[in-house]
Amino acid sequence: MQCPKCNARMREVKVKIQGAETLATSYQCGKCGYFDFEEKSINKAINEIKAKESALKIKQKIIKLSHGRLGMYINRDVARSLNLKGGEEVYVSVPDKKHLVVGIGN
Repeated sequence: MQCPKCNARMREVKVKIQGAETLATSYQCGKCGYFDFEEKSINKAINEIKAKESALKIKQKIIKLSHGRLGMYINRDVARSLNLKGGEEVYVSVPDKKHLVVGIGN
């Protein structure tokens, strides 16, 4: 394979991607430092990393508000990571009897 920047010959190298067990195939140019990944192997590594990710789960208590209403506090770290501010509107849906989904934005 030829380097698209300097036309030098690129060498094939197996590289370890952080968070993936599978080695990805990289083509590297020793002359100018350009590198590229083989699409099939990098996609396999990315899918492996995504499979290891888990959703954030926090145990929360439901609080009783006035007039028979219920509420729930949003952890400050969750609010910061989602860039939530007091007074913003969210969309709440109930897909089944065991899940409550809160959507931010449209």
